[in-house]
Amino acid sequence: MSRPPKPPAKRPGNKPKSKLPLRPGFKGRGGRIMGTGDDRPVLYGWHPVVEALKNPKRKIKKFLATENALKRLEEEGVPLRIQPEQVRPGEIDRLVTDDAVHQGLYIEAEPLSAPDIEDLPDNGIVLVLDQITDPHNVGAIVRTAAAFAVDAIVTTNRHSPSATGVLAKSASGGLEHVPIVTIKNLAEGLDELKFRGYLRIGLDSEAPEDLADIKMTRPLALVMGAEGKGLRQKTREYCDVLARMDMPGVIKSLNVSNATAIALYAASQKTKP
Repeated sequence: MSRPPKPPAKRPGNKPKSKLPLRPGFKGRGGRIMGTGDDRPVLYGWHPVVEALKNPKRKIKKFLATENALKRLEEEGVPLRIQPEQVRPGEIDRLVTDDAVHQGLYIEAEPLSAPDIEDLPDNGIVLVLDQITDPHNVGAIVRTAAAFAVDAIVTTNRHSPSATGVLAKSASGGLEHVPIVTIKNLAEGLDELKFRGYLRIGLDSEAPEDLADIKMTRPLALVMGAEGKGLRQKTREYCDVLARMDMPGVIKSLNVSNATAIALYAASQKTKP
């Protein structure tokens, strides 16, 4: 049954945030900024820290840097919005885990604000992550999303890694450029995207259709499944199309971050103005 059209919700003294209406009864996101937990996000490494320093929306609370890193920041003209504390490399070593490569830079910051689904553009491309929990994979996806100018990544409050540490390092600064929309229920979020006109394509290695043969239109949501198990059955039911990526080699499946990159490239080519 089709839903009756509903005008955008109006806020006192402000224009509606989107041309697209909210589905009646939609509860919105869960109210949690992605992966914040009780601690401040930790960013380390050259690209994550430099992009955070360049982002005026990122509030930085603590900034540690080695002598060599400070020299490089100065040489490359990176703005220092907060006075760094110069330390020896070993002091940062003790703050990061798993022998992470921090390149002499370490930041503790406030999490970035998370938008609502109602804030998504009416002609955009978004990624929807179905319980992808590996921070390396999610970080790589965020980096790829930034490269392809993805408008947002939609994920759930639960079963998603924190936007800090390993994920931030893998994202290589992408967290500063791709908004993260967190919701309580993925099926409900996909239903809302459908109501807003988004074409929802679920990527599945066993899907009946080849991604290359699918006509893609904006707004577009690419739905990516978790490592190993892929898309959950309920998630599959809320996709308009299920598509596979045919590959000529012996190995027929890819790491989810690699699959995301290929899917985004195809989307960017097929949805050019």
